[in-house]
Amino acid sequence: MLRDLLPGWAAERVGDAPRHPSFVADDGFPAEMSLNWSGGQPELRVLVDCLSEADAVRPALAAMSRRFDQVSEVFTDAPLWYSLAWRPPRPVGYKAYFGLYGWPAGQRFAALDQAMERLGMARAWRDARRRVGDDGRRDVEFLGLDLVDTAESRAKIYYRNHGADLRELDRMASVAAEHDTEDALAAYRTLAGAQTDGGREALTCLAFRSGLDRAAESTTYLRMPSLASSDQEAVERTAELLRRQGLDPGPWYAVAAALAPGGLAGSRGLVELVSYRAARRRGDVTTYFRFPVYPQSAPPPVVSGRPGAPAERSLA
Repeated sequence: MLRDLLPGWAAERVGDAPRHPSFVADDGFPAEMSLNWSGGQPELRVLVDCLSEADAVRPALAAMSRRFDQVSEVFTDAPLWYSLAWRPPRPVGYKAYFGLYGWPAGQRFAALDQAMERLGMARAWRDARRRVGDDGRRDVEFLGLDLVDTAESRAKIYYRNHGADLRELDRMASVAAEHDTEDALAAYRTLAGAQTDGGREALTCLAFRSGLDRAAESTTYLRMPSLASSDQEAVERTAELLRRQGLDPGPWYAVAAALAPGGLAGSRGLVELVSYRAARRRGDVTTYFRFPVYPQSAPPPVVSGRPGAPAERSLA
């Protein structure tokens, strides 16, 4: 399934630098892997950047989802990512993401206003914008869509926060109707360790569903390389969060150890993001892996007039 999903770039040889640097990872590699640990069976997620094939992919995604077809033309010039999510024995689910990070702020919001109107979510989006506020401490960077047309399908809007402490991240998360502040702050503190801030450019995702006047859920993503001294420390803190959520951290330890090229103690950045959603189900933790493919960082895109670090995606 994964081989069939991957774009044409997957057949190219990996050289010393990416031919088309992607915003997915620091070194420009156009893919990431993540695992959601809620429920009895983890969910595997793989996200890829379409790169130069975005125009060729859009018709196929539009055929999968009427909602994608409704808004695709609004984001014709935006980078396009898509992903699969598989939690056996359930069928595979698909998602798409439009990247707004290269656009001026006014253009981003104008496009989102238009898209959310077409999706029938304009009232909830206006409410979210009011609650988030505009103090210059965050950028809106992505619109994500579940590629299935049901009442539970989400449109997800991602913010990158600048200089946010844990309380501010909780305030952002509480924009959503389903949010438990006590639970969320406990999770953030477990991941942050002794630090009181949210690390470098933490992310907030607000999820919207049809028929609601407010964002339904929120997910907060912490960048572990800015909070932990090594991947080993990041793994230990994540394991502690899983334990506190009533989950067995054994599979998490096994996966992290298997993916670390030279051992966890000597690496940093393999575990790039850990996200937490304090909403419907306990243990809604997702871990995001960035693989060290290229020897140096790719030049970052410019975000709102300043160099921007790679975004999460993942996005959840």
